[in-house]
Amino acid sequence: MCNYQNLSWLQQRGVDVVTRLNKSKRKADFRRGKRLAKDDRLVRWKKPWIRDMDREERRAIPNFITVRQCRFWVDQPGFRSREVIIITTMLDPREVSVAELADLYRMRWNNETDLSSLKVTLQMDVLRCKTSELVREEVWTHVLAYNLIRTIMAQSCHRADMLPREVSFKATVQIIEAFQPLIAAARGCSLATRVLLYEQVMDAIALHQVGNRPGRVEPRLRKRRFKKYDYMMKPRKETKRETLERLAN
Repeated sequence: MCNYQNLSWLQQRGVDVVTRLNKSKRKADFRRGKRLAKDDRLVRWKKPWIRDMDREERRAIPNFITVRQCRFWVDQPGFRSREVIIITTMLDPREVSVAELADLYRMRWNNETDLSSLKVTLQMDVLRCKTSELVREEVWTHVLAYNLIRTIMAQSCHRADMLPREVSFKATVQIIEAFQPLIAAARGCSLATRVLLYEQVMDAIALHQVGNRPGRVEPRLRKRRFKKYDYMMKPRKETKRETLERLAN
């Protein structure tokens, strides 16, 4: 999110940020700041009053940060936004141009597809634990599995001279599940056998490529209708008992 504390925290950790300006919190004025090029300026932000933070946390945040403010226009049919103003901590225009920042910001849609892979493909859309501690462990377990799968995809693409985004996440999960009995049986085998199995898994993952459609436009509509059932507002056992009693009567 484009707010002062996130930008300052990430900047202190050496992490660069590209995010869209939150116009409801800050207004973009391209008449102020240091001009780098057309619609490209360095501006200095003053630390606002941040709620829900104690005194020590507020002191750890600098009073001023310098960010880069860029603007570009989108004229592609099907895209809602026309004027886009982005904020970044990559301040040198010789290293990153406005066009490159626009392309990088456009890749943010991968965040949505990655969340879909994490929630739908890895079935984290419904958490099954009840206590906060176990829910935390359940979430981190899914994240760990997701990162391991992405690591395997990166290794496979490196061998095949491809980009990690060019292979299917869901197909990778299915391939790992298909090879799981062989992987478990290969623990007591020789190193050459395990290396051969590893190469076969890598080659199988690289075969499932996905299309690159940067200008993809889809309607924001649901294709499938919801099933017309009432919500279960009571424990399953109690609901089943009431259903059986109602049928018996």
